[in-house]
Amino acid sequence: MKKKKNQKKQLAVSLIITLMLVGGGLSTGRPVDTATLVNRLFFPLFRLMVFITLGLAAGQVIEATGWTRQLSVVARPFFRFSNLGNRCSAAFTAAFVSGVAANAMLLEFFKQKKITKAQLFLTNYINQLPAFFLHLPTTFFIVVPLTGRAGIFYFLLTFSATLLRTLCFLVFGFWYKPLASKTGLIPENNPEERAGERPGAQEVLNGIRTKLPSRIMGIAVYVLPIYTLVFVLNTNGFFEFLNQTVSHTLTLSFMPVESLSVVVLSFAAEFTSGFAAAGALMNAGVLTTKQTVIALLMGNVIAFPLRALRHQIPRYMGIFSPKMGLSLLVSGQFFRITSIIIVGLIYYGVA
Repeated sequence: MKKKKNQKKQLAVSLIITLMLVGGGLSTGRPVDTATLVNRLFFPLFRLMVFITLGLAAGQVIEATGWTRQLSVVARPFFRFSNLGNRCSAAFTAAFVSGVAANAMLLEFFKQKKITKAQLFLTNYINQLPAFFLHLPTTFFIVVPLTGRAGIFYFLLTFSATLLRTLCFLVFGFWYKPLASKTGLIPENNPEERAGERPGAQEVLNGIRTKLPSRIMGIAVYVLPIYTLVFVLNTNGFFEFLNQTVSHTLTLSFMPVESLSVVVLSFAAEFTSGFAAAGALMNAGVLTTKQTVIALLMGNVIAFPLRALRHQIPRYMGIFSPKMGLSLLVSGQFFRITSIIIVGLIYYGVA
């Protein structure tokens, strides 16, 4: 009861900070009408909280019903090799359907001392592979018509980068000795997780009804002000300024820097427009196919991390703690960028 009262106080403080950010940030910056405020802040924020709630509920159902063992079958050999175990394998499989549910499962396992912090981080990095496939059907049929062969090369290279870092994470898990040590953790073959010993539907619903509201309030405390702050910064051109600063400081001998700036700024403005700009430059003869592929990769490296921070930081800092969420997001982007640079350099040298 005391915990719920504290959460309500924290949520009230969070709402006050959120309203102050909306009022102060928008009154001193670019003017925003009511329709824009509703369509670009309130509705997306509501939708984000709905998806987080559904993801948390799904993760709780999977955990409560003992489906962890069944879900882990798909990737069990790889996760056994990397000393990550069935629980992390189950979260990996769930990530093909919902990244939020996978992260909620990882956090729940960590809080219940079923996995270590190292296992949580490593599995979250590996879950970039299912995230790639989760967005592939939407992006592929947008990108390829706009950029043709260059778009196909782009997808092959980004997939190669994803596969490269996934293999590196699995090998690291195999050699990293603390992952192999299960001291202090609840064993995977404990009675609660054995097949056939599952709670009934009513018990699962009672568990969701008891735990979910508290989890949602705890997440909303961080998501509301952080999402609003990101919206205010974006509305006032902060991320646009960062991308312009980065693109204008680039001096490249193998590509017209003006063309690269167009691609990067287009990526920063909107996902599809980056590919449209690259395709237009290639069709106009300003960029070759090889230069277009490199421009797309560099747009990914330069603009996409900022887009990830802009869109994912409220979700990560809400589901995990602010410190852990920020660490996961920043380190995950670092590994993603590093792998893309490696495959990009190989492509540039070979093609």
